Amino acid sequence: MSSEGFIPPHGNYKALLSYRKAEIVYDITYHFCGRFLTRPDRTIDQMVQAARSGKQNIVEGCTASGTSRETEIKLIGVARASLEELLNDYQDYLRVRGLPLWPKDSREALYVRGLGQKANRSHGTYESYETYREFIESRPAATVANIAICLIHQANYLLDRQLRALETDFLRHGGIRERMTHARLKVRRNPPSSGAAPSSDSPMGPI
Repeated sequence: MSSEGFIPPHGNYKALLSYRKAEIVYDITYHFCGRFLTRPDRTIDQMVQAARSGKQNIVEGCTASGTSRETEIKLIGVARASLEELLNDYQDYLRVRGLPLWPKDSREALYVRGLGQKANRSHGTYESYETYREFIESRPAATVANIAICLIHQANYLLDRQLRALETDFLRHGGIRERMTHARLKVRRNPPSSGAAPSSDSPMGPI
């Protein structure tokens, strides 16, 4: 807990790997739906909304974390569920069209993972939509869907780890009520000084 109060630092969602990955998934899904699905197919809105929910609930959960650990856990769980729904949509797209789903250790899947690792190793940069733009905007639907599936699996893995860490932290330290109680007790044990006594040569000092 910060010595300045009971609300811990929070809101820096852009530093989270889970957020960065979810943002890429959203961008890929937006372009995928624009290239390969046509209205009035309701799947377009469902997929884009699921991708947006995955990203935005991480933002909201991280922002709420300062005052409600419970809300943060709930919203990260919603983000995880939204990305799982999106994953199923991509898998359905491949299945009903008889298109191949890459095994997780296939040459193609390993190449996609390597692109992200290479970007994150570059000095001063990190993985973004630009890492995959060439493939998303030029390759056929099956390739783009499989790239999205690879990245959703990675995002879900990161969110699962994040949820476990949040659970452990909550069990050890509780939420804001516990921090507020701790802060009040600390102040009672060590009340703030009312200020130094005036010196004898002060106009308000003793005569």
